Amino acid sequence: MRLDQPRILRAADAALSEAPVTITSFPSPRSSGGLHDFYSEGDYWWPNPANPGGPYIQRDGLTNPDNFVAHRRALVRLSVQVPALVAAWKTTGKQHYARHAVAHLRAWFVDPRTRLNPNLQYAQAIFGKSIGRGIGIIDTVHLVEVARAIEVLRDGEALSDEEREQIVGWFRDYLQWLTTSKNGIEEREAKNNHGSCWLLQVAAFAHLTGDRQLLAYARERFKTVLLPTQLAADGSQPLELKRTKPYGYALFNLEALATLCRILSTPQDNLWTYTTPDGRGMARAMAWMAPYIRDKAGWPLPPDVMYFKEWPMRQTSLLFAGQALGRPDYLALWATLPADSSVEEVTRNFFIRQPVLW
Repeated sequence: MRLDQPRILRAADAALSEAPVTITSFPSPRSSGGLHDFYSEGDYWWPNPANPGGPYIQRDGLTNPDNFVAHRRALVRLSVQVPALVAAWKTTGKQHYARHAVAHLRAWFVDPRTRLNPNLQYAQAIFGKSIGRGIGIIDTVHLVEVARAIEVLRDGEALSDEEREQIVGWFRDYLQWLTTSKNGIEEREAKNNHGSCWLLQVAAFAHLTGDRQLLAYARERFKTVLLPTQLAADGSQPLELKRTKPYGYALFNLEALATLCRILSTPQDNLWTYTTPDGRGMARAMAWMAPYIRDKAGWPLPPDVMYFKEWPMRQTSLLFAGQALGRPDYLALWATLPADSSVEEVTRNFFIRQPVLW
């Protein structure tokens, strides 16, 4: 991808000067877990003016800037730097990019001093209400492209077979927790973008670990659960459109659905062209949203309460759908959009950033 080469190298060269940093550098006194346990707090939860010091209350769509986000920021940093480094190695063949990516992977998933425990038991806690919730599993959607980068590294020499098996073993353990724990099952049953992102993680990590049974399960769940619950007959996303940030959420969920199609589709089972008996499918979902990516002025709902002007980005759904559905207009639109943002909230909600890896 010649279009992306300059930005890939800029990001990778910047990452070369930065040492790996994991969550163990940021202990939180509010966490009920230990040093190696990921901890975050629900975005939209705030102190109750009527009960100072009591349980927090929800203000949907409005992010509390005082909540603990250091672990999430460290995870996003990993998800920005490792794919950029691997993309630079893939496009240039220069080994120092791959070696630095492996240093990050070693720190996060292997080194007993700095590794992340393979669970999200304490994610998106709420002060006075919960020490961690299933809804917090969405925080590791940022590991989806990291998992893809690990697969790409398999063709190089920077990652030894032994280390690769240790890293893949971490994802195997995390998959076990995702699919069997109380929090994991709770997130699996979520009806909106959380359910999409749970299945996306299962698909991505099953692809990395070679779990064919889970991949088959993910294909079937996409067809029988996600499409009927996430999409209306016209291709819109009712569960996202009723939120206070409908534009951003619709884009976010479409990224998850498109990436699922990219990971799971086979010549025998093409999720891009699959439709439910009443016609719900990805082609219709893309056709509904694409005009509003092309011209946001036509958006039929009120603007998002935060960050409306920062969207859209170079939505990977356009790229993946353009290639899979033979839509050059989607590809042309994709190429005109900004690929990177300096806004933290946008970076956090734009989780496929290096298309060359896919």
